[in-house]
Amino acid sequence: MSRAGALEGRVAIITGGASGMGRASVERFLAEGASVIAADLNEAKGAELVAERARRGDAKRLRFVRADVAEERDVAALVETALAELGRLDVMFNNAGVGGAFGPITETEVSAWDETFAIDTRSVFLGIKHAARAMIAGGRGGSIINTASVAALSGGGGAQAYSAAKAAVASLTQSTALELAPHRIRVNAICPGAIYTPLMHGGNEAAADQWVKTVQPWPDRGEPEHIAGAALFLASDDSVFVSGHLLVVDGGLTAAGPRLVDHSPGFRKLRTLSGIAYGTTGKKPRYRKLES
Repeated sequence: MSRAGALEGRVAIITGGASGMGRASVERFLAEGASVIAADLNEAKGAELVAERARRGDAKRLRFVRADVAEERDVAALVETALAELGRLDVMFNNAGVGGAFGPITETEVSAWDETFAIDTRSVFLGIKHAARAMIAGGRGGSIINTASVAALSGGGGAQAYSAAKAAVASLTQSTALELAPHRIRVNAICPGAIYTPLMHGGNEAAADQWVKTVQPWPDRGEPEHIAGAALFLASDDSVFVSGHLLVVDGGLTAAGPRLVDHSPGFRKLRTLSGIAYGTTGKKPRYRKLES
């Protein structure tokens, strides 16, 4: 007799699901028996995901929905799609995010700061809000997972706006875990370290390899599949007594002190620029060079 998957019969929404950690989580959840709605702003990547998974026989259990997770109507529509087409919602993985505003704090534009918080923090608020409504109405409880970052835990893990936005995600995770516990809705966050995604290495994996090795104790690099495994644990019944937890997945980086900004040539270069990056959304970064 074959063993049923850990998420057999469950329905999950995964934002940022077309690439990186989100895509790895979509694939892992499908492998464990879930039906998945993958949401992303990047339609081309979404089409690639659907085509590949269709070849593997997952067409009936996978939907792709283009969504701007900073917009409430789009997030509400994701939940409505899950209920209308798949009949329920058991897991909400608020994973989508961008690197956001970069450059010296004295040169950071308010619009770039606000946009970073809209994509990295407001999206999580909206995901929790609408998923919780559906889960409460369903009466079965559920699991809400948020992507925070090691940058939320100290001052050396990322740019100021990104770090502050992810720290807000961590705090929101814990406060909503308390609020939703009576409904048996678990709320947890994953704090990834240096995970090799296009958002992290920007197309230059060799350079990223070099600087990560100077600060990360674990000898192997972090892969999207490592985050997918953590998400699976938090989505499954194995974590039924876990809520309000910040699960650090970083190869010992925070234990060593994540001075990523000090050690990374890329971060040092960003101090000569001011702007905002949009990761794998398909939108081009906006920046200006600073006078030396």
